[in-house]
Amino acid sequence: MPLRREPTLRQRRLGTEMRRMREQAGLGGSQLARILGLNPTQVTQMETGRIGVSAERLRTVASACSCSDRPLIDALAEMAVERRKGWWEDSRGAVSSDLLDLAELEDSATRLTAYTITFVPGLLQTDAYAASVFARAIPPLPHHEVDVRLRFRMNRQRVIHPGGAPYLAFIHEAALRMQFSGPKVLAEQLEALIGHSETPEISIRAVPFDIESLPGPSENFIYAEGPVPELDSVQIDTTHNSLILESPAPLASYREILARMASVALSEEGSRDFIRRIKKETESKHG
Repeated sequence: MPLRREPTLRQRRLGTEMRRMREQAGLGGSQLARILGLNPTQVTQMETGRIGVSAERLRTVASACSCSDRPLIDALAEMAVERRKGWWEDSRGAVSSDLLDLAELEDSATRLTAYTITFVPGLLQTDAYAASVFARAIPPLPHHEVDVRLRFRMNRQRVIHPGGAPYLAFIHEAALRMQFSGPKVLAEQLEALIGHSETPEISIRAVPFDIESLPGPSENFIYAEGPVPELDSVQIDTTHNSLILESPAPLASYREILARMASVALSEEGSRDFIRRIKKETESKHG
């Protein structure tokens, strides 16, 4: 079987979960290889997503590792037989691997929850707002790079189409007031948020300045739920790159953060009224 040159996010995650099974069973790679009748290199290649794994082999590995979590095993078996090519693969070589991973993560999630403190979540941005965000990059992006990223971001928004996975966005007041390209662009963006919030699949909850304390980190993040909680992921924006966390401990921490966020954020209706007020203030100050 030929080695994969660039395993996808899901292929790498499948390998990671197989390695986690092995480590929880207290088996080394060589030990598992002997049980499976493979050489240790093949086990390493499976665990890094460099070679494919059939559903049958996945179940054999789970049995060898004494894993009895049937929902997790079934979900991993489904991942093992996936063969579809995502739309984002057409952009490989044009955008960073971080963006490809993010699009794949969003597409495969059963539910998405975003929290932003500096700008409106990417999946909810208007064309003009997104373009203005990209145009503020330091060092400046070439015009063609801005166009490529803008098209990619707009394509990512397919994931919140009618009938798609539920999407919840906690948006801090700072993000609702930040102007990247003047009051007109911001007002249009706020109007778009109000419209999004009235669709069945999308819930928007504002986090105002005057809450007692901010129950979370200072960076923007996305919590992507998988078919079982063990396959959840968190994507975090940093200054220079994007991080995806998959280990149980950070996942538990971010679940707690979101639970606290839900307790302090405005209700959906209260958030719509709040956004309307900010939009009206923006238009009256700069009209």
